[in-house]
Amino acid sequence: MMCHAGEKYTFVREATSAPPILSYDYIVIGGGTCGCPLAATLSQGARVLVLERGGSPYTNKKIDLYNYVKNLVDISPTSFSQQFISKDGVLNARARALGGGSVVNAGFYSRASSKYIMEAGWNESLVEESYEWVEKKVVFEPNVLQWQSAVRDGLLEAGVLPYNGFTYDNLHGTKIGGTIFDTEGNRHTAADLLEYADPRRISVYLHATVHKILFKYNIEKRRPQAYGVIFKDAFGVMHGAYLSANGKNEIILSAGAIGSPQMLMLSGIGPANHLEAHGIKVVLDHPLVGQGMADNPLNVLLVPSPLPVEVSLIQTVGITESGNFIEACSGFNLGHSWAERLQGIFEFVSNQSVQASTLSTKPKDSVADIIRSLTNLTLNGGLVFEKFEGPRSSGNLELITTNPNDNPSVIFNYFQDPEDLRKCVEGMKIVIDVINSKAFSKFRYPNMPVQVLIDLMLHLPLNLRPKHVTAAFSLEQYCIDTVLTIYHYHGGCQSGKVVDHNYKVIGVEALRVIDGSTFLASPGTNPQATVMMLGR
Repeated sequence: MMCHAGEKYTFVREATSAPPILSYDYIVIGGGTCGCPLAATLSQGARVLVLERGGSPYTNKKIDLYNYVKNLVDISPTSFSQQFISKDGVLNARARALGGGSVVNAGFYSRASSKYIMEAGWNESLVEESYEWVEKKVVFEPNVLQWQSAVRDGLLEAGVLPYNGFTYDNLHGTKIGGTIFDTEGNRHTAADLLEYADPRRISVYLHATVHKILFKYNIEKRRPQAYGVIFKDAFGVMHGAYLSANGKNEIILSAGAIGSPQMLMLSGIGPANHLEAHGIKVVLDHPLVGQGMADNPLNVLLVPSPLPVEVSLIQTVGITESGNFIEACSGFNLGHSWAERLQGIFEFVSNQSVQASTLSTKPKDSVADIIRSLTNLTLNGGLVFEKFEGPRSSGNLELITTNPNDNPSVIFNYFQDPEDLRKCVEGMKIVIDVINSKAFSKFRYPNMPVQVLIDLMLHLPLNLRPKHVTAAFSLEQYCIDTVLTIYHYHGGCQSGKVVDHNYKVIGVEALRVIDGSTFLASPGTNPQATVMMLGR
């Protein structure tokens, strides 16, 4: 046990301790939500190397329930969360930690629907076994208190029926889902799934940033073949990791929906014209790499409460027949400097991304006194929000620089498809019904109708998109102007387009991509359960 490093596993080390040259049967790029269960599984029969660009969750005790927001918006160089702003003007984040997004997310655990599993072409019994394998280590039944109970009862009152109780399954109606937070509020992550690994056959290096995948030409197959990677440690020293001399060995890219298409491009696999414009030698012209980038839009209403509320992340969810998901969180108070902090994050990320910040946090003179006072006080209350399955709208990812530490440019084209906008409006109507329900009434100020809550949201620094006067009266415009992310972006290496049904990169030997970048749509209400299952 490396006690001096505060690690949980003997096989997890800083990349600065790695030898200059390494040789393994499998090289997994990214020890995230998918990479950890994947590597643990592979280690049962082979020697596995995991290269993770971030640090260890076991060295930071403040990744618990109560520090969720703080960790998610942390812009320090050692943060587990790397901020980026999409070209849509929406602030987003990507994980950089052993355990990936499970280290910084809201912790909700819900399986994909049986329809999704069937359409993905997965073996249903194997999927079931793999979910259960994950759940034994990292999933718990939440302790549902007043706010979440009111949301649950409000959903039932709003007609989101039946009530399915506590279940991991994706069922129409209202349910309580699983959580990766235990009863003490401690976070359990995909890194815990490394407990399944054979410690004799796995090595995990932290702060190991892969710069490129190496290829040679396979004369027999007449195509490129991956045979190694180049990575840099925290001191800037380069290392080489190579596949051992066995033709069945592979490199597996599990760097996430941003990192995986970015790494393929940096390694010479992607749209030839784009790669050449960045001076990257083209290994394979693959025009669909970076395409199909989609993000489930999030739209919210903030509900100040006259009563104290518990700190809770997503526990209750309403799943409609038409594919809307209604969720809520509570107890994360907004201090008087909240707007200034968000302004600082926007400016910090905008400067990094060479994007101009157009945000103003000053409320307009026409804002009601109650709204002006709310933005300057600590708020007690919570959020009720909606997202929906899919979405249909999608965009693309492109390189800005050839530095793997830099964020690429991403656009999701929220609400480009009219069906997505229709679904948002449908979801917001249910949110309003929940907030107006009798079950939710004790958490409402009587002099604060929903219209005031809508006005409040329009004067908070939510994103960098222009705001329109009509957004106060049109749910369509409200959806467009106040759209946020729920961090469920996917695509870029989509199944059937960039990878085949076995997740092998089409046109390349010894290289697979296995993570959320392969999804055609986000699975279930929240994807982490399915990403961990997929790794297994």
